[in-house]
Amino acid sequence: MAKLVINETNKLGKIEPEIYGHFSEHLGRCIYEGLYVGENSDIPNVNGMRTDVVNALKEIQVPVLRWPGGCFADEYHWKDGIGEKSKRKKMINTHWGGVTEDNSFGTHEFMELCRQLGCKTYVNGNVGSGTVQEMSEWVEYMTFKGVSPMADLRKENGHEEPWRVDYFGVGNENWGCGGNMTPEFYANEYRRYQTYVRQYDEKNPIKKIACGPNVADYAWTEGVMKTCFRNAPDFMHGFMDLISLHYYTHPEGWEIKGSATDYTDEGWYKTLNKAYYMDELIRRHGAIIDQYDPEKKIGLSVDEWGTWFTVEPGTNPGFLYQQSTVRDALVAGIHFNIFNKHCDRVKLACVAQMVNVLQAVILTDGEKMLKTPTWHVFHMYRHHQGATLLESALSGVGETGMDEWKVPELTESVSEKDGVITITVNNLSISDAKELEVQFAGDKAMEVTEASIVTSADVHDHNTFDAPEVVKEETFTGYRAEGGKLSLTLPKSSVVCIRVK
Repeated sequence: MAKLVINETNKLGKIEPEIYGHFSEHLGRCIYEGLYVGENSDIPNVNGMRTDVVNALKEIQVPVLRWPGGCFADEYHWKDGIGEKSKRKKMINTHWGGVTEDNSFGTHEFMELCRQLGCKTYVNGNVGSGTVQEMSEWVEYMTFKGVSPMADLRKENGHEEPWRVDYFGVGNENWGCGGNMTPEFYANEYRRYQTYVRQYDEKNPIKKIACGPNVADYAWTEGVMKTCFRNAPDFMHGFMDLISLHYYTHPEGWEIKGSATDYTDEGWYKTLNKAYYMDELIRRHGAIIDQYDPEKKIGLSVDEWGTWFTVEPGTNPGFLYQQSTVRDALVAGIHFNIFNKHCDRVKLACVAQMVNVLQAVILTDGEKMLKTPTWHVFHMYRHHQGATLLESALSGVGETGMDEWKVPELTESVSEKDGVITITVNNLSISDAKELEVQFAGDKAMEVTEASIVTSADVHDHNTFDAPEVVKEETFTGYRAEGGKLSLTLPKSSVVCIRVK
């Protein structure tokens, strides 16, 4: 029998709520139709934001939202998205689908969406095709309270008080769609651009995020950190607060990717194996960052992660619309347990993307809306937000999988908040249940306060607009509590959460 030993007296660090963040890009139907329908839509909305979608997102306690991209960010010129909507510039979204972008969703609309969600703001600036002045003026427009050209322009556009910008990304994927730069060139650009991301609100300073690596490009991480640190000012006071990492899970490779719903047992294990690769990426990039930041004051921002499959048949290839199955639920659980365990370095993460794109938590079709299996895992794991990571270790756990596509049978993470311990465990086997004994160091009686599970009889199951609750979070009853021990029977292909006090 597998055993999970929890030392509830050894507290390892805070799991930042922002680890459970989201990403919304001007891509496909993520913003338009998904989040924003306009004030005149027949679909119920508040200031243009879909009421049903906002309410569903509030249920999972969205901590932070990243916008406007993605690749779109480095072609986005923020002044096109302010002022009277009928006069805003139109453009072709050359990255995603070749459709017309009318800029009706801009800075004011993003801030309104975050207000309704009650979440922090993460704005991504344009380094690839924008100027230092443009970025500096955007920060001034959003955050300066006094008299200035940009603050006056904001007031003219109907918002007297400045907003709070919690995070600002200085460019996006500048190794690729953000300018095809070398790490040294980008790092020097970062040093210059970030200088003019002014801190107008000293009580709530903006945290600056540097563009980090694509997957396993360790040379990029080394080059950026080395160049940024060379003759740098006091690095820990506003020069760089986080550095990003982007990694997508696609089982059949970048070109083919594979179907979101039609996969073999091998396809299941390929996907989970590649999702679990996130652990190695964090460890190896983290080791490079440690050379320059041993005190771990610079956070890792995994602000694009998730599955990336071939688009659903009959949809625009540039819209990246895909379904979400039990497999995606396990991918989410694997990532969250990894992020939690690395909370000493990982301070922010954003699933890609929020609605109707890639591993979305919500899908919409006109007035219809559904919650994907990934939404239900977010809901389950919300208890980890802001909690304290506890020391925990699995034993008696082997590997499962096929050929070279092996993964641990189980992954887990444990946290404590307000006297309640949250245990989340994934059973990665596509075929076998797993017995797990949970032992607390204190060996004292524990009362189970809540237990839930996300799984389904068929690992290909997913929610449709005709059947929106095929896969959902349900009450978990497969446990026995005896004194200081818990015994769990974890069904195959399941994500389980059990809370005790």
